[in-house]
Amino acid sequence: MTYSSEKFRIHEFTRSFLDGLIASTLKRCGYHIYTIWLFTFSDLKTIIFPSTAFGIINALAIFMEQSSSSPETLTQKYWQLLKTIPMILFWTWINLLPFAINNQRKPDAIQEDLLNKPWRSMPSGRISPEAAKRLMFTTYIFAIITSKILGNALHCLTLIALGFWYNNMRGADRCWVIRNLINAYGFICFASGAIQVAIGKDQAVSHLLGWWYCIIAGIVFSTVQIQDMYDQRGDKIRNRKTLPLVLGDAFSRWTIAVPMLIWCWLAPLLWSSSMSGFVLPVVVGLIITRRTEADDKRTFQLWNMWLVSVYLLPLVKAYENLS
Repeated sequence: MTYSSEKFRIHEFTRSFLDGLIASTLKRCGYHIYTIWLFTFSDLKTIIFPSTAFGIINALAIFMEQSSSSPETLTQKYWQLLKTIPMILFWTWINLLPFAINNQRKPDAIQEDLLNKPWRSMPSGRISPEAAKRLMFTTYIFAIITSKILGNALHCLTLIALGFWYNNMRGADRCWVIRNLINAYGFICFASGAIQVAIGKDQAVSHLLGWWYCIIAGIVFSTVQIQDMYDQRGDKIRNRKTLPLVLGDAFSRWTIAVPMLIWCWLAPLLWSSSMSGFVLPVVVGLIITRRTEADDKRTFQLWNMWLVSVYLLPLVKAYENLS
């Protein structure tokens, strides 16, 4: 065997080994990334996308009000906002992730997910409860660091406290009023945090839209029980005191329909909106209030769309002021 052929064989072996190592590493990384992704997949349409939409829409409204006399400045603001969209999505996701892990890692949560969502990371056996706990604490650190850099650490710390109350203190299980209250406060933390990322840390969003947060909190508090309508079997297994299990299915539907119909008209009125501001919230709201038990899961998705239509009101008002 010649020296050159031996060198060639060593080269081929090394290349094959490195290719296999890279492929194996990429496969493992892909597996773990997908495992992490599954923790938050169910909340894309309920938290991540609506909160991001709230941040973008209301930041646009703020920029339009602040730059109404300068089209050039407004254009610059648009480009600035466009660049922040990936960071808004990431901030929302990284703050949701540890909450979702904490919510899904307990034995009773795993049992519930075996019935309703067996594809999730815990019931499918992709990660152990101990590893999930370590991942949760790691992502808490990442969330705090990210929020500190972006200027909304208070939102992050509040979400951590709410998550502890909701999951560890079982605040979501013992009383439907407390459950709705935590949900409402959590929605506002995600939404206002998203705006803070969008407009930058030099402006205080509470001074700009403080009263609007109170309205959104009222809307969520009075209607968020819609998420409990389609999961009554799982909630009963975990002995949660959700509104449909405490007050009954039929009555609970009225507690959703009536507040939604009121907010459909009241929210645009509070913004002194023209008829254009009423159209989308009222139309989507009427569709939702006419849904039946068989439609509950899709109805919750429509509720999130309705909430985004309400989020549009400041932008509609800002556009009317420019016209």
